[in-house]
Amino acid sequence: MSPDEYCQEKAAQSGSSFYYSFLFLPQGKRQAITALYAFCREVDDVVDDCTDETVARNKLIWWRQEIQSMLKANPTHPVTKALLPHIQRFQIEGAHLLAVIDGMEMDLNQNRYLDFIGLQKYCWHVAGVVGIMSASIFGIQNPQTKRFAEKLGLAFQMTNIIRDVGEDARKGRIYLPVNELQQFNVPASDLLNARHSDAFVALMQFQYERTQQLYAEAFALLPAEDRRSQRTGLIMASIYQALLEEIKHDQFQVLKQRISLTPIRKLWLAWKTYVRG
Repeated sequence: MSPDEYCQEKAAQSGSSFYYSFLFLPQGKRQAITALYAFCREVDDVVDDCTDETVARNKLIWWRQEIQSMLKANPTHPVTKALLPHIQRFQIEGAHLLAVIDGMEMDLNQNRYLDFIGLQKYCWHVAGVVGIMSASIFGIQNPQTKRFAEKLGLAFQMTNIIRDVGEDARKGRIYLPVNELQQFNVPASDLLNARHSDAFVALMQFQYERTQQLYAEAFALLPAEDRRSQRTGLIMASIYQALLEEIKHDQFQVLKQRISLTPIRKLWLAWKTYVRG
């Protein structure tokens, strides 16, 4: 199996909404974004799959070393081998790749966030910086497009947080800010014990409205000259916003199940957004 095939399989197996947006890219950009996505999956899996914290930390240390080796043109892992040819072409910064690893390490260091400001820092590491790198691959003429991509990454991550409240709680993680739980009178124990209530619905409605506002702010930042090149990001957004609406329609029943869109619906949304530009 070639490095590119490894990354393709990694992306396809994940079932992620992002995979459907990659389908419309030309081959070179598709290989680059798939390699970047595979890297993000690899380091995310370290934290999610390792039950031993020491093992997880050691694996993240290894990935830091592997990124440094790749930047010296000496990669050893299929993902970094696939990523290397695209680093200079698409101006992917090593510091940004390392920032993603920093975000994964944050999951080992803390499982609660006091306020949205603190949560935003985490989101920047695991999603905002990924948005910037992705936008560079898609093509940028106006530097403001990076601000669009960063904000869109935050909106994506907040959508993930809303979708995964129950799943994360079962892992002992609560990403919803502590002060907002207190504001809506939702004790952490309700999330940990999957208690759905009117107060929880009100809390999630607040999260939903803020996340939709983040999407609106991101779209407003996208310069006209880059709208065509950033269609892949807009495809991702159409799928994620549809997911967000589905979660709201289901009364935020996210504590005991993981709400998702069917593959055919994701493909339809991707095609429709691509055609409309």
